[in-house]
Amino acid sequence: MVQFQNLFTNFHLNSLRLNNRIVLSPMTRMIASEDGLATEIMNRYYANFAKGKFGLLITEGTYIDESYSQAYLNQPGIVNEDQVQAWNKVTNAVHLHGSKIICQLLHSGALSQGNRYVNETIAPSAIKPITNTDLASYGGTGEFPVPKEMSKEEMNEVVKSFANSALRAKQAGFDGVEIHGANGYLLDQFLTDYTNQRTDEYGGSVERRLRFPIEVIQAIRDVVGSDFVVGIRLSQSKGNNYYHKWMNGEKDAEVIFSSIGKAGVDYIHLNEYDATLPAFNNVGPTLASLAKKYSGIPVIACGKLEDPKKGETLLLNEEADLIALGKGALANPDWPKRVVEGNELKPFIGDFSILV
Repeated sequence: MVQFQNLFTNFHLNSLRLNNRIVLSPMTRMIASEDGLATEIMNRYYANFAKGKFGLLITEGTYIDESYSQAYLNQPGIVNEDQVQAWNKVTNAVHLHGSKIICQLLHSGALSQGNRYVNETIAPSAIKPITNTDLASYGGTGEFPVPKEMSKEEMNEVVKSFANSALRAKQAGFDGVEIHGANGYLLDQFLTDYTNQRTDEYGGSVERRLRFPIEVIQAIRDVVGSDFVVGIRLSQSKGNNYYHKWMNGEKDAEVIFSSIGKAGVDYIHLNEYDATLPAFNNVGPTLASLAKKYSGIPVIACGKLEDPKKGETLLLNEEADLIALGKGALANPDWPKRVVEGNELKPFIGDFSILV
């Protein structure tokens, strides 16, 4: 009998059947070519996790246009046919080993640290980002610049870019797309009160700040159809503001998760420092359990779940439907195989940029 039965049961996301509940978390790699093509080392990187029996892989954030979206140099894109064909080699390699793979679509907004197309940034409001992170980790230097406030026309172009890139992801053989709405990037900038100071219908209350992310969700669903998996990643913390929490606690969580649940996504992927800790205070429900409660759709929990007991407990208590691993996966690209066979897991030691 398998020790962690819940982790190793299959699961359906929309029409997608997963062999287990174990997901590779999206992690910035910066190993694409200068012009945004997936490389041979990326083929090996993702295929290695598929060999290790991860049920679902989610790619690093992938830029969606040839203007403002790129976050880092050597970041992959999905904006032209060459990039589609390069990604197709990755999806084929993953599918060969029986895993599924989803493309994470990212627009950096104000938090770009390297863009080969433009030298300026855009955001919901012209507010300089907090700079309390090591920009050098992702190739940046100095402080973030003040972004340009987006016009309605620019917002419409971003919505189109998300939709077009989702369609390209489908053409590249991906099993779905994940909208990056977390960690302080563009869609999270719209959702966050202090980065969104707009006075139009996209600013103000949390319901109004959700308007733009929901428009992106709906535009993607319109072009990819009802059977293609569409998810969204959300977080409270930012890459440049690690300790941020939603201002109104569970009240905000209720509005955010219920609205997202009705918008047309198949799952919500939550990135927390520790997915098993209370969301807002020293006691209380986890963010994953609140998402389950208010959204009514599947939830992926991510954050310090390297110990299989923690992930198994989340699933057993119905606080999440799947668990995602980052550093634990880097240390153990065969994590699912090790766990099911009862073998020792290696601790994560070294640089987060380690390649497997």
